[in-house]
Amino acid sequence: MRKLCKGIHIFIGIIRSLFFNIRILPLKKAIKLPVIISPFVKLTSLDGKIMIKTSNVEFGMIKIGYGEVGIFDRIFSRTILQIEGELIFLGKANIGHGSKISVGNNGKLIIGKNFKITAETAIVCHKEIIFGNGILISWDNLIMDTDFHKIYNLNSKEQINHSKKIVIEDNVWIGCRNTILKGTIIKQGSIVGANSLVGCQFNENNILIVGNPAKIKKRNICWEN
Repeated sequence: MRKLCKGIHIFIGIIRSLFFNIRILPLKKAIKLPVIISPFVKLTSLDGKIMIKTSNVEFGMIKIGYGEVGIFDRIFSRTILQIEGELIFLGKANIGHGSKISVGNNGKLIIGKNFKITAETAIVCHKEIIFGNGILISWDNLIMDTDFHKIYNLNSKEQINHSKKIVIEDNVWIGCRNTILKGTIIKQGSIVGANSLVGCQFNENNILIVGNPAKIKKRNICWEN
């Protein structure tokens, strides 16, 4: 019975992947099936643009909704895609099960080469979020460049909480259960420790960022992927 269910899931995944690729990509790229979609992915909206900008398009280079993190149930923890703006992949990517990606009408989400989310992370993009190459993101993170609700100055009625760009440079590791807010800049080779709140610019490479609010804990560090 288990083998039968697994076979059915594989078949559904292939059909959904074929539909997804044909829907979002030019036929020449789509027939290579560069994007593999789990049968447990919920496609809320695909009204925006999803692009793969690399000269080397190959089968299964982008996987969405797969993975095995033991503390989560990958069948009942569904991945959600809501793409109304632009989602751009620059190379291989693995978006683990239970992750949620929402790109608003005016949003632009750029994902660099060798990008990985292990599981259960949400990315909300209403302006612009840029991930460099070699990014590793653990579970239960929230990354968003917007506050959703508008806040105004009581006297002038001017909005005071506009969305702001997020930039996470190459070779950054984001640990579990972090919140990364609008305006954040994290330079290359850095680590965000678990349970941190990041909402500002860190303009040094190879640092360990920890805390609520996050501060530099150590400098001149490196990590192994």
